[in-house]
Amino acid sequence: MVHALCCRGENRAKSSACATGGGRARTYVNGNNTICETKMAKIVEPSTRETAFNCPHCGALSTQHWSKLYSETLRTDDKRPPHLSEKIFKNIEQDSELDSDSKEIYKKFFARLLNGEVFLDPRGSSSSVYPDANVENVFISQCYNCNDIAIWLHHRLLYPVTRAAIDPNEDLNSEIRLDFEEARTILDLSPRGAAALLRLAVQKLCAQLGEPGENIDKDIAALVQKGLNPIVQKSLDIVRVIGNESVHPGELDMRDDRDTALQLFGLVNAIAEQMISHPKRVEQLYAKLPEAKRNGIEVRNAKARGNNKSAD
Repeated sequence: MVHALCCRGENRAKSSACATGGGRARTYVNGNNTICETKMAKIVEPSTRETAFNCPHCGALSTQHWSKLYSETLRTDDKRPPHLSEKIFKNIEQDSELDSDSKEIYKKFFARLLNGEVFLDPRGSSSSVYPDANVENVFISQCYNCNDIAIWLHHRLLYPVTRAAIDPNEDLNSEIRLDFEEARTILDLSPRGAAALLRLAVQKLCAQLGEPGENIDKDIAALVQKGLNPIVQKSLDIVRVIGNESVHPGELDMRDDRDTALQLFGLVNAIAEQMISHPKRVEQLYAKLPEAKRNGIEVRNAKARGNNKSAD
């Protein structure tokens, strides 16, 4: 049997940080434990480094209470984890010592067990006062908003299985979006695999932008000539160098971790935003201008180009 003990400290006293919802003004606690307000939806990825993040169950940005685990040896005759069946409900109904309210409580409890849910049992059903051992490197976070728990091994989220809270840019082609979605799905199970898929997506994105998509270094240089934002260029080069130039997109880099993969999600979207989405929106708005105005702008630009040639 495993017991959870809340990690006590200043962060626990800050449970007044309310869960947030929707896209309206939301309240959260910043790093200085100061209550702050923002009108923008704030996404904080689940992490063992945080005391508040978007819950992997309910999605709300909420305070998380951390617990460490203790174990208690099973002292039943079978000495194995119990394997329940639907018969338990019949036994509860036939138990004459239980009143109707108690029966409902037990039914709900065992229904959760049969459904495979992971939850804390506040009934204190331990058979011993002291646990047999500490369970090291396994932690539980409990959401202030929904009270559901998540299980962590070291810094990796084991339960529930989630996707990264980052949607792919809608202007990415379907093949890149598939890689992006697959990376979201496996991020917590394999950050290295997610990072490899996103590097592959970066290479395919270069191809979508008209580059060969075979050599990222050469593709970056070509994109710079097309007006790639220097910050995005530096980000691409950081990924290229850290990822080891000898590691081709689609292969695993042993130094990848979850944080690296998360940065790559943002990187793919940032490039698509600057090189595809933003120009697309500008062209759509420009097309809505009256034709006479657009003709006048073209005449002005033609004169400016002519003056530049004369100056040369």
